[in-house]
Amino acid sequence: MWKLRKEGLQRYHTIWGLLFLGWFVSYIDRVATGPIITYMIENEVSFFADVANPHAIGGLIGSLFFAGFMLMQFPGGYLGDRFGYRAIIILSIFWAGIATLLTGIVGGLIAFILFRVLLGLGEGVFYSNDRSYIAYHSPPKKVGLGMGIALTGVSLGLTAGTLGVPYLITLAEPFMNHNAWRFPFFVTGGITLIVAFILLKYLKPKATPGVALDSSSPGIKAQFGKGFLYMTLYSAVFLVIVMGIYFVSVKLGLSSIAIAIILTALCPLLILYLYITKKSEIKPLLANKNLFLLYLFFIPIMWHLWFYGFWSVSIVKDFGGGALMAAALVASFNGLAGLIGFPLGGKISDLVSDRPNGRRNVLAVLTGVLTILIFVFAAYVMMGHNNPVVMSIMLFVSGLFFFALQPVAHALASDLTPEKSKGSMFGMLNLVAEIGAVLSPVVSGVVRDSTGSWGMPLMLDGALMAAGLVLVLAVSSQKVRQTTLSPAKAGR
Repeated sequence: MWKLRKEGLQRYHTIWGLLFLGWFVSYIDRVATGPIITYMIENEVSFFADVANPHAIGGLIGSLFFAGFMLMQFPGGYLGDRFGYRAIIILSIFWAGIATLLTGIVGGLIAFILFRVLLGLGEGVFYSNDRSYIAYHSPPKKVGLGMGIALTGVSLGLTAGTLGVPYLITLAEPFMNHNAWRFPFFVTGGITLIVAFILLKYLKPKATPGVALDSSSPGIKAQFGKGFLYMTLYSAVFLVIVMGIYFVSVKLGLSSIAIAIILTALCPLLILYLYITKKSEIKPLLANKNLFLLYLFFIPIMWHLWFYGFWSVSIVKDFGGGALMAAALVASFNGLAGLIGFPLGGKISDLVSDRPNGRRNVLAVLTGVLTILIFVFAAYVMMGHNNPVVMSIMLFVSGLFFFALQPVAHALASDLTPEKSKGSMFGMLNLVAEIGAVLSPVVSGVVRDSTGSWGMPLMLDGALMAAGLVLVLAVSSQKVRQTTLSPAKAGR
């Protein structure tokens, strides 16, 4: 890639590539739920047979996954700061592979939800440690690029999941019949475990000649035993909370949206608990106005990501996109755009990093264009147009801007945070952001069931992104002077 041939392959390039693999399998595992549920709804199989409100229930399953995912965001970053980013990253991928395999083995709605929540709990610790590990081991001028390149795994995972899962179901139908929905979980879970072993072997920092590594630094140390113990304890508590809310809500006859709102309320309650118990560490992350605005900005970002990530195949199919595989092909163009958008956004972000509000201004432009493109796509399909080529182009272009803005925002948040707190900050950012992911699948599904069309959910998506633009414009970025140097930084 950029200047790679000139400088040769560096250790941080290897780290970017390995974390790309981590993102790839993480997103295949989580995005698989949407196409599988779409298949189950259409064919009325398993626990979706004779259900009156299938999209609402399917969306609720997605929201329960993201509730677990959301709750582990800050603990994941906190554990990374304590036991090492690398240890938590690798534990996350192993956990995801096992949870995915078990989802395919079990039967029944409750067991399905249980292992989707467990998947969310395991994958919830990945994000903050991945971002922090890249920031620690990359040269300052290449942090945005590194974050963007690693995140292309998101795009490839989204595309592979959107296209590959329907294909795997079709492949399995002749020998598994209505249990064909299980087959993708076996395949993706196995691939995830293979990647976990690769990360265990190769995701290691490299000593720089003349630079003494700080073995106590979270970017260097890797305490797997303690990391797994505390990760298990946090997950056990949150699993009981999430499943408890689900069982009590169902017994009380609450709607899917009501359950999602209750799950969302766990976010401020967890922040309050953390503030009371770890005030000295949490207060700076909440008192920084610019960081807080970025936390809120990521709510519509996650809403958009999982509105499309969960329901895109169903959206395209409902608006005349053909059979399941044909609709999946059109929908995949949105995720495919990230292969260009993520590294391009990261590179542009680095180019303007030294300018006053440089990253902020780029982020505002990308968000503004994306907002317009969301409304254009909504208007096109709501007027009855369904040309698959046109829809594919629209989804690809909007995806280009959507994925490009994310490494810009991540690098901006990193600029605003001291080195020792990056893991906790990214954990806090994604904790708040996952409010959007928790609400998006179920609210969108309920609105779809009540209106009979995906038109209103699309318009709601655009309105939320417009609100995100307002938040970005209120940010005034100022870099934090770092007091410690990572090996990548010390050598330059």
